[in-house]
Amino acid sequence: MTAADVEPYLQHLAVERHLAARTLALYAAALARLRDAAAADGVALRDAQAHHLRRWLAGLRAHRLAPRSIALTLSAWRGLYRWWGRRGEVTHNPLDGLRAPKAPKPLPKALSVDEAVALADHRGPVRGGGRDATRRSGGRDGARREGGHDGALREGRHDGALRARDHAVVELLYGCGLRIGELVALDARASPQSTGWIDRSERSAHVLGKGGKRRSVPVGGAAVAALDEWLRLRATIARGDETALFVSQRGRRLSPSQVRTRLARLARDAGLPTHVHPHMLRHSFASHLLQSSGDLRAVQELLGHANIATTQIYTKLDHQHLARVYDAAHPRARRK
Repeated sequence: MTAADVEPYLQHLAVERHLAARTLALYAAALARLRDAAAADGVALRDAQAHHLRRWLAGLRAHRLAPRSIALTLSAWRGLYRWWGRRGEVTHNPLDGLRAPKAPKPLPKALSVDEAVALADHRGPVRGGGRDATRRSGGRDGARREGGHDGALREGRHDGALRARDHAVVELLYGCGLRIGELVALDARASPQSTGWIDRSERSAHVLGKGGKRRSVPVGGAAVAALDEWLRLRATIARGDETALFVSQRGRRLSPSQVRTRLARLARDAGLPTHVHPHMLRHSFASHLLQSSGDLRAVQELLGHANIATTQIYTKLDHQHLARVYDAAHPRARRK
């Protein structure tokens, strides 16, 4: 199999299935493994049989590929053969009946309510500088994008705007349960080219989620107030032609890596005892909402999950929370 063999399939995934760039990259890597295994055995992929695929699967395990990575690799391989089958390029799918090893399903990590509120309320210093600050805020990535000596000078001039921006970012991630990609794709104003924007009059966020699915999420009063404060200061940083709602010190659209760096730094400044990343705030949003409402379907809609089974993981988090409350409060639960 050459790159030309698989490129039409990857184009199909991008254009018709609307897979994200990261997922496409993972699928491309998985198909490269398939190509290498077939080349090593001297087998043309369209002629491969089930025993070939079983041997190649065993090779993945022998190389100690993680169960989740094996599952994704098999999904990519199976999808390629199905696509070839629909096009009449193969007569059968040699992966039928093959299963990936079961992978453990760790529960998503969420902040406690007190921790999430403390992070959202924290308005600590953002000014950086020096070797230690660069290392703490993401090494070379932080230095080049939001840190370093020049970044520290810009930060000093724009401290108030950067604090307002970071505060609005936290309020939207925790208050709306947005994915990091949905957050950075938001535009300051709606336009025909926009994939996401905030309607402040209706207090709703309109985003384009996974699979090209659009959804609207309510924006709470705290997030609206934080956005208003940021929008009053955005023009002091943003370049005149920049459409993004959230911009970096250089005035261009904020990247996911920049958000991760700033959020981790803000959480440390707020004294949180754990590393905080954007998806943890989405988990916290879902967990806390489910604890308060018990409405699994509503949480599913707000998160944009296609399958409610994906949302049901948060019921386990809710059970853990209730178990901790019981252990701490019920006289018969206390250990001697």
